[in-house]
Amino acid sequence: MTLSGSRVVPVAVLLLLLWGTPWTQGRRSDVRIITDENWKELLEGEWMIEFYAPWCPACQNLQPEWESFAEWGEDLEVNVAKVDVTEQPGLSGRFIITALPTIYHCKDGEFRRYQGPRTKKDFINFISEKEWKSIEPVSSWFGPGSVLMSSMSALFQLSMWIRTCHNYFIEDLGLPVWGSYAVFALATLLSGLLLGLCMIFVADCLFPSKRRRPQPYPSKKLLPESSQPLQKVEEEQEADEEDVSEEEAGSKEGANKDFAQNAIRQRALGPSLATDKS
Repeated sequence: MTLSGSRVVPVAVLLLLLWGTPWTQGRRSDVRIITDENWKELLEGEWMIEFYAPWCPACQNLQPEWESFAEWGEDLEVNVAKVDVTEQPGLSGRFIITALPTIYHCKDGEFRRYQGPRTKKDFINFISEKEWKSIEPVSSWFGPGSVLMSSMSALFQLSMWIRTCHNYFIEDLGLPVWGSYAVFALATLLSGLLLGLCMIFVADCLFPSKRRRPQPYPSKKLLPESSQPLQKVEEEQEADEEDVSEEEAGSKEGANKDFAQNAIRQRALGPSLATDKS
């Protein structure tokens, strides 16, 4: 009993598929995956990093070349990696990814943006001939490890979190779009009020108001201009008191003189009165 020609072809194709399936499934990619958790590994050694998105046609065309280039990574002593910006928005903000695909070269913490042809041969020449030395590295102010880029990364992560919450409100909870916007508006208002109260409390602790400080008694030596009229009034009162005291002293002296004169007169008239009575 022999197999007909129409049955032999499907059986041969099936055997070839079964024979090739273990090889295709068992082959491991040499491209490393970079996330927000392990991105600091880029600061040591030499790396080539691709930023891509699954929906990007240019990124899809680059993948075969990138995979082939990764196979040469061990010989060139370079690590080949990739970052999915849809899954890692923090890294997208940290590296300021504005176009896809974007390729960076990193050597001991210095990042340079690759802008050459995107073929395996060009990637290999870029590393083997050290063409990256002719490219100006990214400034330390805009490096992925700087405070500015860390803040940018947090901002991108916050935007992704807000988008996730918006989808949760609409799809899972069934809220209308305006309802989701109202929730975010109320949250923004409350967070702004809370932040303002915290800032006022901190400012009041660091710079207390002048009402709480004890005001020292102003000395007579250093008087402000506003107190000069008051000083003049006090001086005039003191002068008046001195005049009054002088007048009182003068009147007392006059009274004493009159009393002495009267006493002398009485003594003089005393003998004459005695003779008259006798």
